[in-house]
Amino acid sequence: MSMNNRTRIKAILNYKDYDRMPVVHFGFWSDTLDKWCEQGHLSLEESGKNWGDAKPIDKTIGDKLGFDFNWYNTFSPDISIRPVFKREVLQVHEDGSREVRNYCGNIELEKDGAGSIPAEIDHLLKNRQSWEEYFLPKLKFTEDRIYKSLVNTSQRMLPLLDGGLEYLKNEQRSEHVGLYCGSLFGNIRNWLGVEGLSYLYIDDEKLFDEIIDTVGELSFKCVETVLSTGAKFDFGHFWEDICFKNGPLVNPSVFESKVGPHYKRITVLLNQNGIDIVSLDCDGLIDALIPTWLNNGVNTMFPIEVGTWNASIQPWREKYGRQLRGVGGMNKTAFARDYAAIDAEIERLKPLVELGGYIPCPDHRIPPDAKWENVQYYCEKFRRAFSQS
Repeated sequence: MSMNNRTRIKAILNYKDYDRMPVVHFGFWSDTLDKWCEQGHLSLEESGKNWGDAKPIDKTIGDKLGFDFNWYNTFSPDISIRPVFKREVLQVHEDGSREVRNYCGNIELEKDGAGSIPAEIDHLLKNRQSWEEYFLPKLKFTEDRIYKSLVNTSQRMLPLLDGGLEYLKNEQRSEHVGLYCGSLFGNIRNWLGVEGLSYLYIDDEKLFDEIIDTVGELSFKCVETVLSTGAKFDFGHFWEDICFKNGPLVNPSVFESKVGPHYKRITVLLNQNGIDIVSLDCDGLIDALIPTWLNNGVNTMFPIEVGTWNASIQPWREKYGRQLRGVGGMNKTAFARDYAAIDAEIERLKPLVELGGYIPCPDHRIPPDAKWENVQYYCEKFRRAFSQS
């Protein structure tokens, strides 16, 4: 059986025969790559500042480790506020920390050396006045949101209208490429903050609906325009990040009624264009939102966080059946330990792979405590363990 990564993915996630399970990753922390450069495993060119999902350097690093590809290889139209807000330092404190206005208008506290997400102090988007003045003008559809975007290949990044479109039309390519379909709620959460978003639903439901509908319409128009070019994609993909370790940051019934129809409209369009795998990236305990996604055409959960809540595809499969697929669920903390820990993790994954419709992948970025030799060992051992030959 002769297969490439594109045909493997399609076969696995549609419960068909395949030759072997691909070895998939979801990128690296910048500090991880910098550490591996210092240790001599990578060149200075391959440091964190030059890396990006599915860029040629990402492919080079993945090859050295033994990975087949990064799942997050998507053609991404500019489906958000455009232009973004200019970064502006508003105040510097005595300890050196800074209050900064970020790309989406929020004021956040930056601290040197902090590895976590900066604390949010305030949000520009608060009410209809700030919506209409600062955000609505930045969410108008224009075709250059699509045609100025770049296509990632293993060799180089191509502008869509300068070789990129022909690459995407080529059904013989071996690289899998997804179509990024936007964020229907996660970006709105970023702009308003969790508290502001929660209050807005009660204080001004009409504006709440208008913001969601505006974002949904922009996402649909971008996806529709990309597909009208004749470009071919292997999956559709959404980003949200609207859950935390104890559950959703939005009322599931509100999410179902307000956002669900926008997913449906886009996934129907994807299906009409031959795209039957639609994945979604949402951090945290996502269980209460899975019904909305499945009922509206999103059928692949990515990642599947092994975190403190021990997410796994197994209970989801028992509840929802083969309609639900998954990519993720590999416990990357094994990379910081030893070969025995990696062996144990691969054994844990075997019965999950046997369920079908599932591709293991380290959840999120590989962190700085990962040992180069352990990641290489994982890739080699994984490839042997899940070969069908």
